[in-house]
Amino acid sequence: MSVSYMTHPLIKHKITLLRKTTTGTNEFRKLIEEISMLMGYEALSDLPTADIEVETPIEKTVQPVINGKKLAVVPILRAGLGMVSGILALVPSAKVGHIGLYRDPETHLPHEYYCKLPEAIDERQVVVVDPMLATGGSAVAAVDFIKARGGRKIKFMSIIAAPEGVGELMKAHPDIQLYVGCLDRCLNENAYICPGLGDAGDRIFGTQ
Repeated sequence: MSVSYMTHPLIKHKITLLRKTTTGTNEFRKLIEEISMLMGYEALSDLPTADIEVETPIEKTVQPVINGKKLAVVPILRAGLGMVSGILALVPSAKVGHIGLYRDPETHLPHEYYCKLPEAIDERQVVVVDPMLATGGSAVAAVDFIKARGGRKIKFMSIIAAPEGVGELMKAHPDIQLYVGCLDRCLNENAYICPGLGDAGDRIFGTQ
């Protein structure tokens, strides 16, 4: 099991701003992007590199570049879309897939309606992104779909998580790496994270 909880003051500060009811749609989107970039910097610290020869204005030298197939960023629709630009700012050449899931309002169980992943997914480092990790149902299902299509190297990034969701995801997929911006207290009777920030998708797209 590998769970990393972010401790950087900038991440903590920006998550606090996300939570505020007075944070509007435009600012909310920018904060999601900035937090994703900061978390991505930490999550991608172990990308493999290879040495290549380059020529500077002074001399030829051997220096490292990222090695292997391009990174695959896979947002869980729709809220996960808000985190993609932050990762692409770090790795512009990354491929992007999409997994569409919705949560049944009665059972809180996830249902798939779309799944499109980059080719050669088995050779890529896959980073699944979703701002909220609540019950863990959607996260588990998303990783299931990726593994069923050959994905092996999987990281999951969530800005805010509940202990219940972390436990459920790591029980189902103990081989993945999970990165959490902030671990909140618990889920309420409606399976919302407390204190949380409300519905991330609604706040990103201005549909609340």
